[in-house]
Amino acid sequence: MTDDRQLTAADYENLLAFRTSLRRFLSWSETRAREAGLTAAQHQLLLAVKGHPGGQPPTVGDIADYLLLRHHSAVELIDRAEAAGLVRRGPDDGDGRVIRIRLTADGEERLGQLSAAHLNELLRLAPLLHHLMAGETGPGRTQFYRDTI
Repeated sequence: MTDDRQLTAADYENLLAFRTSLRRFLSWSETRAREAGLTAAQHQLLLAVKGHPGGQPPTVGDIADYLLLRHHSAVELIDRAEAAGLVRRGPDDGDGRVIRIRLTADGEERLGQLSAAHLNELLRLAPLLHHLMAGETGPGRTQFYRDTI
């Protein structure tokens, strides 16, 4: 889909504010993960396991898709997380050839703490996202972005 309208200075300002907010959120998230004794990739892995829909734990292929990794890179990440006691592998209940990834109690606990903090941070950023999506402009907008991000 292409949009033939002319972009305005406000459009570029909104895009900059959004990308800056996203980068700051990701940096904040990485810091919280480190404080919890995890790498950012391990945090993403735990979230991919816990957030996987459908009632069955995810496969390695599911994890690779969620994290935008090649299969072998996902396997290496899972290996490291398993060695750290965060996840465990196990056969699928219906098809023993399929391997599913599950959180350990430690993985569950760390993810729970991180997720609560992340949801609070997203709630804090919600007004900024609302302003950006609404394309709001006007005096004080730049200061609003700086105060929010």
